Amino acid sequence: MNVRQAQLPEGWEIKNLGEVCKVIAGQSPEGKFYNSEGKGMPFYQGKKEYGEKYIGKPTKWTTKVTKEAEAGDILMSVRAPVGPVNFATQQICIGRGLAAIRVGKTVDREYLYNFLVHHENEIEGNTGAVFNSINKKQIESIGFPLPPLPEQQHIVSILDGAFAAIDKAKANAEQNLKNAKELFESYLQGVFLEVFDSNDKRKIKELAKVVGGYSFKSKDFKKAGKYQVIRMGNVRPGIIRENENPVFMNDLDEKVLSRALLQPDDVIITQTGTKKKRDYGFTVIIEKDNYLLNQRIAAIRFDELYLPKFFLYFSWTDLFKDQYFANETGTVGQGNVGIKAITDAEVPFISIEHQEQIIENIELIHSETQRLEAIYQKKMDDLDELKKSILQKAFAGELETEKELAL
Repeated sequence: MNVRQAQLPEGWEIKNLGEVCKVIAGQSPEGKFYNSEGKGMPFYQGKKEYGEKYIGKPTKWTTKVTKEAEAGDILMSVRAPVGPVNFATQQICIGRGLAAIRVGKTVDREYLYNFLVHHENEIEGNTGAVFNSINKKQIESIGFPLPPLPEQQHIVSILDGAFAAIDKAKANAEQNLKNAKELFESYLQGVFLEVFDSNDKRKIKELAKVVGGYSFKSKDFKKAGKYQVIRMGNVRPGIIRENENPVFMNDLDEKVLSRALLQPDDVIITQTGTKKKRDYGFTVIIEKDNYLLNQRIAAIRFDELYLPKFFLYFSWTDLFKDQYFANETGTVGQGNVGIKAITDAEVPFISIEHQEQIIENIELIHSETQRLEAIYQKKMDDLDELKKSILQKAFAGELETEKELAL
């Protein structure tokens, strides 16, 4: 990363990091010296234990110390990902995935830390190796604008105040966003709890045909083609992510097409994922006629007595999820739900007219909560951009007064 000499304020200079700081490249001890019992010095290999700003508690120690970082040193991740930084909070041993940056007398560590955070995505190392990486010499060659020390400290003081206000505003927006989502989820749960408890119930197999996905061979996938193959990663609640690692197929025979080609109004549901996270059981209605269903996803094709959208909303409630995950099988970490568990799940059975009325009411609430979510998400995005703008001004010498940073 190179910083060009610009119209900087008087007294500012462009310095290479190695001119004003000491860089310590990490070196890993032999594995036989590692332990998890707290013997020796805390050992960090990379950014795995990074916190928001300060490195977290150690999970590994070493009885043989190679390279050390001190409390207050800036730790930089030097192997994929390259660039993220944290502060060391105590004396530690650092492995090959980290480097320590120890500021000199002319540099405020918080000033340098903020600069490195702001330019994290511009810090580039060696490419083409097993791990993208950056070495000591490359870190030392990073250029940055350096004002006199008192001015650095003044800039840090302004940034601290501005960021505290931004963080508070962002936390409020995040809470409002969460409240909006929970409002819709609560409404949805209440609506279906009433109809599920007070009406007839039917098993899905009485109302729909359920089919499993086709076992396509990955070697046959194309980067473009007539049919897009819908895989696990393409499905999220209510959404088909077409641009998430898309793959395609061409020239399929009728037998494969009859099995795998999805129809508009099919509801698909993912069948495999992490048990702890429950990152599956996602449902979405198909709207196109050029999607192929891959393995580990099932398609539910309802007859004329049941509206796909009514089931879609029901599937987002605990009333359905509890039935679905009650039939979970698989290993300790990996969960799986079979076709029979889907076909045997019960759904509320009411008239088409009643289904339509419930859908209309749900969509009115959903539309309003989505509008609120968009407002709060934009607020959060705007705050992130404001933070970037303030940092940009800080390192260009353009932070003149605190009043400019009023939110």
